[in-house]
Amino acid sequence: MRLTTAPHPITALRRERRISQLELGLRAGVSQRHLSCIETGRAQPGRATLLALLDALEAPLEARNAALLAAGLAPQYSQHALDAEPLAPARQALERLLHAPGAAPALVIDAEWNLLMANAGVQRLLELLGIPFPACQPNLLDFLLGPQGLRGCVLNEAEVCGEVLHRARREALHVPALAQRLHTLGPLPDWPLPQVQAPLLFTRLRALDGQVLSLFSIFSSFGAPLDVTLASLRIEHLFPADMQTAQALGMG
Repeated sequence: MRLTTAPHPITALRRERRISQLELGLRAGVSQRHLSCIETGRAQPGRATLLALLDALEAPLEARNAALLAAGLAPQYSQHALDAEPLAPARQALERLLHAPGAAPALVIDAEWNLLMANAGVQRLLELLGIPFPACQPNLLDFLLGPQGLRGCVLNEAEVCGEVLHRARREALHVPALAQRLHTLGPLPDWPLPQVQAPLLFTRLRALDGQVLSLFSIFSSFGAPLDVTLASLRIEHLFPADMQTAQALGMG
């Protein structure tokens, strides 16, 4: 029986991005011949060469650490828990963003779409929808796309859920744990990519009292993060798209 081995980390990343050896070599300043030897294991790259290749591939920090470890080199980036002391300034900044006076509903999620932090605006929004705030840390893909989740309140379900699913699938190409999470969701409707002429995709939600709440999202992230955890985080701000929604959320 023929045994197959996993491709070199550089090979896997290059194929994910559909980049040829020649193009990657040109980007990283490495000859195609040398790159071929690296990928086949005939040559062992030095730290500087490997980092140049990973940088040219725009590899996530976690993938860079994994490639360095696979080459027998020390990882380049730390990976602290969000509540660890070294990340205290970043955590405090997140709390200020979320809990600033008059802040829109906002939440912090990681690369697997796990909800890590949320503000009072999110709780207020869920109260308007008649959905209890999760008692434990939920995964937003389950919460949004599951038949018992927020999806049941979305009036433009195909547009919103289609955009969420397609975005998650794009991200899953670089996050194996997210790919596994998508697999566990099971069969979902075949939502198409949204075909909207407006400049923004609005999420329209049916509240318990029958009114329609309309929101749009803005995402923000840390600039130049040097920690795997920080690099995985993004903050989603949910802004009201009309005065009725702003007043319902106490922002009018």
